[in-house]
Amino acid sequence: MQRFRFPASARPLRSLAAAAAAGVLLSACAPVVDVAPAKDAANAACAPMMVALPDAIGEAKLRKTNSQATAAWGDPSLVVLRCGVNVPGPTTDRCVSVNGVDWVIKEGDPVWTLTTFGREPATEILMDPDKISSATVLADLSAAAAKVPATRNCVGQADLQNLPPTP
Repeated sequence: MQRFRFPASARPLRSLAAAAAAGVLLSACAPVVDVAPAKDAANAACAPMMVALPDAIGEAKLRKTNSQATAAWGDPSLVVLRCGVNVPGPTTDRCVSVNGVDWVIKEGDPVWTLTTFGREPATEILMDPDKISSATVLADLSAAAAKVPATRNCVGQADLQNLPPTP
């Protein structure tokens, strides 16, 4: 029986096709992160932010998720993001501004919830500060979060004391 051989000129294409097939198979093995979508995940205002997300936060690489307007970094996940969560109203929780984006911080044990303030839809980040720095997370995600326009800012006690008296 005679065997068919690819001509020498086709061998690079055969190698490229084999490498592409291996890449597809390997990426199919990487587990997709199960993240519940936020109530308003289909809001079109989430799209500009989602396409601007970084490929990594610190050393944690971006992974695929199974829901619209969600993202996760690290394996296991160190940071999980959901766009379209309820917009926070007035709060006494700590609020920080990072690169022009205000974030309300709720410290849990062990997971912290960081939610954009004054942006609609709001974006929520879940993270464990013992595994990744909140400063790194907010610095790396603020540029993307800024793609959702701000309509108001956090105010603190000092801001309230400087308001003119109401008649």
